[in-house]
Amino acid sequence: MDKAQLQRAFVDAYHQGDEARAREWLRQLGARPRTVLEALFEEPDAIVRQAAAFGLGELGGAASVRRLEQQLALEEARGDHDAASVIEAITDALGRIAEASARVGLLRQVERLPGAKTAPADVNTLARALWRRRHPEILLAVQRALGRLTMPTAASLRGLAVLLEKSPEELGVWVEDPAVSIEQKAEVLTVLEEEVPDTLVPVLPAFIFTASVQAPLAVHERGEASYYCERLFILLFLHAERVIPALTAAARAELRGMARTLVAAKSQRCALRAVSMLQFVGQSEDLALLEAHRPEDATLAAVFDDVARAVRHRAAQIPPVGSAD
Repeated sequence: MDKAQLQRAFVDAYHQGDEARAREWLRQLGARPRTVLEALFEEPDAIVRQAAAFGLGELGGAASVRRLEQQLALEEARGDHDAASVIEAITDALGRIAEASARVGLLRQVERLPGAKTAPADVNTLARALWRRRHPEILLAVQRALGRLTMPTAASLRGLAVLLEKSPEELGVWVEDPAVSIEQKAEVLTVLEEEVPDTLVPVLPAFIFTASVQAPLAVHERGEASYYCERLFILLFLHAERVIPALTAAARAELRGMARTLVAAKSQRCALRAVSMLQFVGQSEDLALLEAHRPEDATLAAVFDDVARAVRHRAAQIPPVGSAD
């Protein structure tokens, strides 16, 4: 491949969401990949500029931080839809760089809030990046920004503030407090989707218990209770291999009961996520429930069928209670 083909392969992999393959192509961009990536920032195609930001985030280092911040200022000056997508990629890239200077760059973005066209999605990307680079000095800047922003724009930052303010023990109490709105608890889940540190895995049962309490309401409506349950499902799916096996037996039973209830949810998205959760915690007794709610639509029915196969497979791997070793 020549230089142009390598660059196109890198950009295409990034555009397709295949970050692992994009990293492979990044390693093949030559002896000076940073120079190649910086040149891509000159391209009019926003996807190419997004890929350049991703690449610099992977390379890391103070030089990458400086170039990303320069590009951030240029994209903010552009102010159009394409620029907004590149700003999101730059923010995400800064969140992946370990150097303290990257955190400083993110804090500068917080201090500039609210911008002329600040959208909840932009704030969400920033909150997730800050959570990846969490540090005590972040909290004060976040609190100041919350004083300037209104809801729903500030939702993710409000969730981030809770995570920064509270110890794991305090967070567990907060989650189970019925006086705290379910909306605020969903905001915390949205930020945790980015990363669930080991210290917070023991807090997940509190979120599951809260969802279990909300499930009877969520099954009949598409409001905050349903949204909270969806966010919990999404978080658990994203980190399934690590966090679901770490749940206590009681928490897994609670999660299974909630999922069983929400298989019949009015919200199709919530119902499908509940069905998918049963592949991790379902038992053979749940097969009749899946069959009873299996939709006629072939695409949706395939989801039910796949989960049913997974449940049967899991049941076959678990020895009967009391069986000999």
